[in-house]
Amino acid sequence: MKKRIGLIVNPVAGVGGKAGFKGSDGEEIQRKAFAKGIRPEAHLKARAALSVFQDMADEVEILTYRGNMGQEEAEDCGFSVIDVGAPDDMGSTREEDTKRLAGRLLEEEVDLIIFAGGDGTARIVSSVIGEQIPVVGIPAGVKIHSGVYAINPRNAGRAVKNFITGEITRTKEAEVMDLDEELYRKGVISPRLYGYMRVPDDKRSIQNVKMRSVSQTAALDYIATDVIQSMEEDVVYLIGAGTTTRTIMILLDMEYTLIGIDAVCNGKLLEKDLDEARLWDLVSHRKCVLITTVIGGQGHVFGRGNQQLSPRVIRKLGRENIEIIATKEKLLSLPGRRLLLDTGDAELDKELSGYAKVITGLDERTMCKIEGE
Repeated sequence: MKKRIGLIVNPVAGVGGKAGFKGSDGEEIQRKAFAKGIRPEAHLKARAALSVFQDMADEVEILTYRGNMGQEEAEDCGFSVIDVGAPDDMGSTREEDTKRLAGRLLEEEVDLIIFAGGDGTARIVSSVIGEQIPVVGIPAGVKIHSGVYAINPRNAGRAVKNFITGEITRTKEAEVMDLDEELYRKGVISPRLYGYMRVPDDKRSIQNVKMRSVSQTAALDYIATDVIQSMEEDVVYLIGAGTTTRTIMILLDMEYTLIGIDAVCNGKLLEKDLDEARLWDLVSHRKCVLITTVIGGQGHVFGRGNQQLSPRVIRKLGRENIEIIATKEKLLSLPGRRLLLDTGDAELDKELSGYAKVITGLDERTMCKIEGE
């Protein structure tokens, strides 16, 4: 008997990331992102996940809506599609469309639901599905704190394949978290638990829920001091998002964007809260070094809350100009003590994989495995 897999794609998931909007919720934010020339990528990430198990197309039926909420992506990967409806407006999907599709998949008693989006999408799906059907989230949004998402789209596909083949039979409870985007844009990080869903118990493929950083003032000060003492004249330092990197800006006595990327050069603040286009302009014309950190409890270096760092920006920077900072305690909290990559470009993930030196204190470095597979 064929496995019945439900598919939900949020077509506009993640459009606010490269634009520097810290999220994509709301039609106004989406319009502003499109006005900046940002193009949706959720469909590409859905296809990347589906392609992992497309060799099993004869053993699977995909149930989804017509158009760009799943049908197009599934058919492009060679799956037979069962049409269970369509969004009210084929040109513009809304939250209600996601809710109705989730409800239809529940009625159809599918074996598993896969969905592409961010924490907002997970929250919507959870409000309908709860723990009744196992799910796998394909990370395509900006805020991806929830434990229902895979490490990257390819790992989402692997989790689904392992579930289909019976290699993974157990499921586990996973938290659905989300942030208030308006507060988030003001630098207030206050994740809220919205519920639970069940995911395949596939520790290699499914991410952990994001952990909030607990202040370790002395450790953070030592790391920041190391970075500041190493700064070279006329080099632009791109200070990434997070509470760990914030300490650098505090010691420099500069204004900062807690959840954005700021540029510093010769002891002065050049710009705050850069979007992808401005980052590309800087790395194309100036010598730049990126200072970034690790998502606590998950291990992601790229692809979680810093989508302004697009594949072209990262490639232009070069691996040698990327500095990773983290406290030893944060590294010890990571599953397998490995760092993760989800740049949105599988080839770039491979190029960056291997081992990386992480600044963990004043004149202290810790070697960590970093991987995107």
